[in-house]
Amino acid sequence: MPDHNRPLRPRHDPLAHDPDRGLFGPDSVTWRVHGDPAMALAGFRALLLQAVHPLVMAGFDANSAFRDDPWGRLRRTGAWIAAVTYGTSPEAEQAGARLRALHGRLRPGIEPETGRSYRVDDPDLLLWVHCTEVESFLSTYRRCGGRLGDEDADRYVEEMLTSARLVGLDPATVPRTVAGLDAYYRQVRPQLRVTAVARRNALWGFVPPMPRWVELTTPARPLWAGLVAIAAGMLPPWARRLYGLPGLPTTDLAASLGGRTVRTALAALPDGWVGSPARRAAHARLGLTTTRSA
Repeated sequence: MPDHNRPLRPRHDPLAHDPDRGLFGPDSVTWRVHGDPAMALAGFRALLLQAVHPLVMAGFDANSAFRDDPWGRLRRTGAWIAAVTYGTSPEAEQAGARLRALHGRLRPGIEPETGRSYRVDDPDLLLWVHCTEVESFLSTYRRCGGRLGDEDADRYVEEMLTSARLVGLDPATVPRTVAGLDAYYRQVRPQLRVTAVARRNALWGFVPPMPRWVELTTPARPLWAGLVAIAAGMLPPWARRLYGLPGLPTTDLAASLGGRTVRTALAALPDGWVGSPARRAAHARLGLTTTRSA
């Protein structure tokens, strides 16, 4: 299996030029985590977890074209993460400015089951999305076999304060350690529930629209459903119970084993098939190459 934790090596003298390393750079834990095949599962997990916040789910449902254009929505989300992770500093800052402007243009709404009003750019809602994304990326990476000690896990959470700033949050209000994320979850859990909208969108996530020829001639449908099922099994037990799913340790074990299998399979594919173009562009910009072992 390729080792995605091996250091990046320069192809030539790194002192020959001084390219923009971006907001994180190749020595960051962010590059190590976000460049891993486990992120294919982490994104699904983050979406399922974000959906248990009624106001976040209402804002997503009212303003997203996910059901009409799921692939476009996923591409845009991936492009945001790639720009922030691997882009130059100006590119990342511009991506953040565009996202903040977009959120600012969206109209306030009312969550139908609770009757509570919301704004998409409400700091409390942005904080939930940020924390669930960070915790999902980190926990999925580790459960799928990514080697990351506690110190580096805390370093990753702290590095993600930069991403929090880009979406419009005050970094001083954002958890900066794994323990801080756990404490945040305990604080917010009384507000969480799976609304009818969340349940509908979660079920839809297992069977998104696909071209007929893809459904009939490829295993894309069962493979997609399998990925979502593994991601659901990786949710925290309390979140699985909100969905009416088992919160048993055996579910955690099965999800971890499935996640490791997926990570191994994806890591065996050529980087050009599954790797991020933004990551390859950053490597080229910095004159780096990734060392892989069998």
